[in-house]
Amino acid sequence: MHVKFSEDVIPLSTLKINPGKYVRQTEANHRPVLLTSRGKGVAVIQSLADFEKAEEERAFIRAVMQGMGEIEAGEGVPLAEVERKLGLD
Repeated sequence: MHVKFSEDVIPLSTLKINPGKYVRQTEANHRPVLLTSRGKGVAVIQSLADFEKAEEERAFIRAVMQGMGEIEAGEGVPLAEVERKLGLD
């Protein structure tokens, strides 16, 4: 995701004038819009589909990292055993 500062950073007051425009913008270009107040970032608008995709990716990465930690701690289940339990052997 690449932010275009000329398009994706807007003052909160501008959002109040035409919020639908910026919601449609996030859906069309798959980039979030950064809202500012007095020159400082205060919030982000993101399409629901992009938010859900990002949440799924974060959950997947957390699960992989947890699994890697379990393997390092000797708590993992060998692949052969998983395959056997799933009937994939």
